Amino acid sequence: MAPNQGRGVDVLDDEELVLGVLNTAPVVDGRPTDELDEPGAAELARRLGGDGSPAELAQLREVRELLHAVVRGEAGAVEDLAVWLDGVVLVPEVGSAGIAWTLRAPAHRVLAARVATAWSRVVAARPGRLRPCGNDECHLFLIDRSRPGTARWCSMATCGNRMKVRAHAARRRDEAASSERVD
Repeated sequence: MAPNQGRGVDVLDDEELVLGVLNTAPVVDGRPTDELDEPGAAELARRLGGDGSPAELAQLREVRELLHAVVRGEAGAVEDLAVWLDGVVLVPEVGSAGIAWTLRAPAHRVLAARVATAWSRVVAARPGRLRPCGNDECHLFLIDRSRPGTARWCSMATCGNRMKVRAHAARRRDEAASSERVD
């Protein structure tokens, strides 16, 4: 394979790839972290199909931040992502099983470009289903696979439970405050 040619775009499931990169900036113990800027970042990039080079990690961080902004609906974010993808090409390869698409980009940009194109396919296939966690203190994202499309949290076991406990406590405080006013 030529150095600027990516593997077929179906190497990793699009949803898995997008979430795998979007969720590399979690909040741990109340502090933001960056898994793409830690000692294990190169190995993480290799697991996602990249080479783990410093240039590739820098591109992944840039695309991740742009996609965070796009998914959160920040103004101008889509245009910024479009500019970054300038020169990236998907080339069709026809075979007996159909058409396979190969991404071509500079070597250090292949994985970041794959993430951006995977994001595009995810939002086309599941409109409105890729979203940030409903817990404002959490920086993770989810793809809502529920039938009614009402999933709100990255994890029911962590953020969902935490938010429900907070809502319950707030209702109890409101009830206590209103009963004190009545007395």
